Amino acid sequence: MNRFVLVVTLALASTLSAQEPVTPAQPDTAEAERLRAQIEERFSRRVQEELRLTPDQAAKLRASQEKFGAQRRTLIREQMERRRALDGQMQPGIAANGDSVKRLMDANQNARAQMLKLEQDEDREMATYLTPVQRARYRQMRERLMRTVMEMRAQRRGEGLMGPGARRPGGRMAPGARPQRRPRGRGI
Repeated sequence: MNRFVLVVTLALASTLSAQEPVTPAQPDTAEAERLRAQIEERFSRRVQEELRLTPDQAAKLRASQEKFGAQRRTLIREQMERRRALDGQMQPGIAANGDSVKRLMDANQNARAQMLKLEQDEDREMATYLTPVQRARYRQMRERLMRTVMEMRAQRRGEGLMGPGARRPGGRMAPGARPQRRPRGRGI
């Protein structure tokens, strides 16, 4: 049960921390920040336990998580804003502004390069205080957490990972997928 609570809490905090800055139409994000901090603390304790970190290693990892996590959240937030802007440009029936689309696509490409560099910098820093096995295990834990968060977000949207109405091989519905409704009316 504790593991489920941790995963749900992490999913909520990740979702809340990726929200846009507060505007009059949005609720206060102080609660989101509090939840994110709580989740990060729980995740740090779990990592320390599973990787058998020394107190010195745990302190250094926590500092790295804070430093690189803040940068990662900024890049993700900016990426979400660009995606929304690109979606706005690419609406059916509305002519897209080619210059805007090009700028947004170039910015997305640059952001991917920035994210890769951030991952490399983080790994390089962690290599100074974690063993290769600890670093690999930490990456696995974080990837599993992110995958779980993505699955929960998709389920909340009713899509599942395979998309709405997706079927698995053999005709079975994917977990969280909804069957597509066929339009009613005269034959098509």
